Amino acid sequence: MKIPHPREELREIVEQVKTSLKDLHSWGIRDISSVPEEISRGDTAPLPPDPVSPEVPEPAQTRDLFPEISPDPAPHPPLPAFGSLEEIEEFLKDCTRCRLSRDRNRLVFGVGNPQAEILFVGEGPGREEDLKGEPFVGRAGKLLDKILASIELSRRDVYIANIVKCRPPGNREPWPDEVSTCRPFLDAQILLINPRITVALGAPATRTLLGSKKPITRIRGTFVPFHISRAGRPVWKSWLLPTYHPAFLLRNPGKKREVWEDMKSLREEYLHPGSKTAEVSG
Repeated sequence: MKIPHPREELREIVEQVKTSLKDLHSWGIRDISSVPEEISRGDTAPLPPDPVSPEVPEPAQTRDLFPEISPDPAPHPPLPAFGSLEEIEEFLKDCTRCRLSRDRNRLVFGVGNPQAEILFVGEGPGREEDLKGEPFVGRAGKLLDKILASIELSRRDVYIANIVKCRPPGNREPWPDEVSTCRPFLDAQILLINPRITVALGAPATRTLLGSKKPITRIRGTFVPFHISRAGRPVWKSWLLPTYHPAFLLRNPGKKREVWEDMKSLREEYLHPGSKTAEVSG
């Protein structure tokens, strides 16, 4: 049996990719990051990357590796200067900027006190949230309410949002391009709310907000400096407290004690500014 030369195998793969791209072009598709669902189910269309595998390159990396077969996606127009949370939500109500918009029932923007000192940020809406249009209303949401009550807070005292505003299929983790598409709107929310403390619920929210790959088990319960760059204006600075997501606690109830310790630190810093963050600053 003759073993094909690696160069021949590579040439065959490239030809297959070119054929798939020609099929997509014949359907009027130029942006391969947003193949319609009815096409993505077909045998000839390329499948989306596996979101779990760390080896899958992000879109920008793919363009670097294969510039001739991976065109740049069409840029979105610049965002307006939002003056209120209501303006952002109105702007997003018919959003179709990423694939998550295809199957959503309702966009899940955020809820709570628009001048809250504490902002909670989760990963993305689940099934119940998608149906109601409000974050954290399922089982994880009920647990979050109990967590808040344990430190004498409620939804009226804080603001609650997510990294992405539409439910990922099957409650999977949002893919990098989905996160980067929605991130400007989250940043706009944060800047308008201007919280003193942001609580990142879970590893995906922590990674996104901090731009760090440090395991949440290493930084959970620690106040971390948090900033957002602003064009032509000073960098916005605040504090971020990573902790476990309520959905994780439902699967791992033994971790509730650690979250309780995190919430006690949050309560202490909330009531006595600098009592916990001074340890980091110093």
